[in-house]
Amino acid sequence: MTSPVWHPFTQHGLNEPIPLVERAEGAALYTSDGRRIIDAISSWWVTTHGHRHPRIVAAIRDQAERLDQIIFAGWTHEPAEALARGLTEIMPAPLQHVFYSDSGSTSVEVALKMALGYWLNRGEPRHRILTLEHGYHGDTIGGMSVGARGVYNQAYTPLLFDVGTLPFPTGDGRATLDALEAACRDRPAALIVEPLVLGAGGMLFYSAAVLAEMRAICGRHGVLFIADEVMTGWGRTGTLLACEQADVVPDILCLSKGLTGGAIPLAVTMATAEIFDAHLSTDKAKMFFHSSSYTANPIACAAALANLAVWREEPVRHRIATLAARQAERIFALEGVRNPRLLGTIAACEIGGGEGYLAGIGPALAAHFRDRDLLVRPMGNNVYVMPPYCIDEADLDRIYDAIAEAARRFA
Repeated sequence: MTSPVWHPFTQHGLNEPIPLVERAEGAALYTSDGRRIIDAISSWWVTTHGHRHPRIVAAIRDQAERLDQIIFAGWTHEPAEALARGLTEIMPAPLQHVFYSDSGSTSVEVALKMALGYWLNRGEPRHRILTLEHGYHGDTIGGMSVGARGVYNQAYTPLLFDVGTLPFPTGDGRATLDALEAACRDRPAALIVEPLVLGAGGMLFYSAAVLAEMRAICGRHGVLFIADEVMTGWGRTGTLLACEQADVVPDILCLSKGLTGGAIPLAVTMATAEIFDAHLSTDKAKMFFHSSSYTANPIACAAALANLAVWREEPVRHRIATLAARQAERIFALEGVRNPRLLGTIAACEIGGGEGYLAGIGPALAAHFRDRDLLVRPMGNNVYVMPPYCIDEADLDRIYDAIAEAARRFA
């Protein structure tokens, strides 16, 4: 019987197998046909500490038995209050206000609307958003608008608003910085970037020095700086936030994915007091007009609180550093791959010919890893490894053995 499910980013016409996963634990998934699958990409970059972390599972169970859902417009609950306090303690001090939403895409929508509302309420309406070439910020209309134009969103072009696109920073990033300096003279509202790593754009890395200078240019011109740390946050680049490595603090910060350890959907957009105060008024027309039915869901907030406790009380940073070192030993030892690179727990390389998301080698690479009981999802010919921090040596060896085999097979 054909399943009625329409899967995301899946071309059903290729008739590729879609495994049925029954349970998960640590860095492994277990399918209905008895296979153990190593989760080499943290189930789309979300699972940080490993599947079904006992502390997070217990928090979800406990909260579900007390309060499952409540409207958050004009009402509140302790998990949301405690989580907001915890986030303001662990994140950079200027980011003192926490707005909840449901996913990385919606956290970006919130950030863009905060930026535009800020300027409007100041009586200085600015509308233009700047972004980096090859960027990806989600699949909602605002997220697609500030992301790279191409195969991801070609069909939806009539819906997208115009943005200013800066060249991706290569080398010393001079072309990017000069373009940003010039663009800022036209008084844009904000610049949004993925700090240090462009994820869906192909795991493209750029330097902390360039990130720091982009922030400085925005500061000099009074342009809001939005950091989309949906993927890069929660230790992926080796630090809690990628922005730490450039010693910068954004005006607006987007977080999701690892916020709950990957167990349940939740996102936050954090903002400075200046952004919040621009919406603070006795005039209801100046309020921030955004919400969803499940804003600050209590069960999701409880999971995120447990994640904060894991970061506080377990050696998470040591696990990240250890995994980064183990990845470095393997990715740079591979033969037959192009452009091996590493940042924190993110390792990537290219295999075979062709470039881009639709490179012809992509389906063959995906099948290669699937047949070896690995969840690896190549982006075209671009293969990356971003496992949960708990993965062990044996499972890492299996992943890199399969990559080495692919390099020989598809050379």
